Amino acid sequence: MEIHLDKRAVKQIRLSAADAVEEGDTEALREDVLEAFSEEQVEEIERRLDSGDFFEFLTDVLDEWGGDDVDELFELLETQLGDIGIDLKYEPREDDDDLDEADEDDLGDDEDDEDGDDDAELEPEDDEDD
Repeated sequence: MEIHLDKRAVKQIRLSAADAVEEGDTEALREDVLEAFSEEQVEEIERRLDSGDFFEFLTDVLDEWGGDDVDELFELLETQLGDIGIDLKYEPREDDDDLDEADEDDLGDDEDDEDGDDDAELEPEDDEDD
């Protein structure tokens, strides 16, 4: 079986996971992950689980997660669901790439500014030495 999470659900999980990292509390995250799945999907997952309890499954995943990296949470969900025959698909967050490029551009601009300032200071000294 394949389950596809839409962009809205993925975004909500990412935001909730970020909050969980900051606050150290995964209760709201567990609820948000649960809400990302339809009732039919939850029922199918529960049929495949030994415990038959998706909420307990999510608790175990979140306990294993450790609360550091949001992408790691998605990887754990993929792996754990894959173990019971469910292929989890979701859209990777596109704005991650955009943000990374923007951050790199910002760093590049800062470095250029610093280099430019250093060069400006060195130029008069070089002129004096000639």
